Amino acid sequence: MGVIRFLVLTFVAAGLLIYRGTLYNGLVALRNDIDKAWANIDVLLKQRYDELPRLADVCKGYMQYERETLQQLTEARAQCAAAVTVNQKAQQSGRVSASIQRLLATAENYPDLKANQTFLELQERITGLERQIADRREFYNDAINLFNTRIRQMPDALLASIAGFQARQLLQVTAAEKAPVPVAAILMTR
Repeated sequence: MGVIRFLVLTFVAAGLLIYRGTLYNGLVALRNDIDKAWANIDVLLKQRYDELPRLADVCKGYMQYERETLQQLTEARAQCAAAVTVNQKAQQSGRVSASIQRLLATAENYPDLKANQTFLELQERITGLERQIADRREFYNDAINLFNTRIRQMPDALLASIAGFQARQLLQVTAAEKAPVPVAAILMTR
C-alpha cells in the first residue's frame, strides 16, 4: 500500500510541477509577444524618423510662410529621438503623427508642392508607415490586454505574483493625436 501511495503522490507532484511550468511558460510567451510587438512598432518609428528630414527639406522650398509647421515637425522628431521608455516613445510618436498631419494638410495650399514627385512619394511612404504603426499599435495593445488578463486570473495570478510579472500599460492616443488638423483654416486661405 505504501508504494502505491508513494507513486500516486509522485505523479500528483509531477503533474503539479508540469502544470506550473506550463502556466509560467505561457506567461513568458505572452510577455515576449509584447516585447516583439513593441520592437515591430519601433522599427516602423525608425523608418518614419528617417523619412521626416527628407519631407521637411522638400517642403521648405515651397512653404516659405509655414516655418512654424516645419519647426513643430522638427522638434517633435528630435523629442521622439530622445525618448527612452516605451511610454515616452509612444507619446512622442503621437506628437510626430500630429505634426505630420498638420504638415500634409498645410501642403494642400501649395499646388506646386503637391505636384512635386518627390513630395508625393514621401507623402505616400509616410502615410503608409502611419497606417502600419496604427496596425502594430493595435496588435501591441491586444498582446498587453491578453497578458494583463492572464496575470490577474487564477491560477496564473498566483504564479505571476511569485514570479514578479507586472501589468503593462496599453498605448493610449495622445492629446496631440486627438487634436483636429486645421483643415478649415487651410481651405479658407485658398
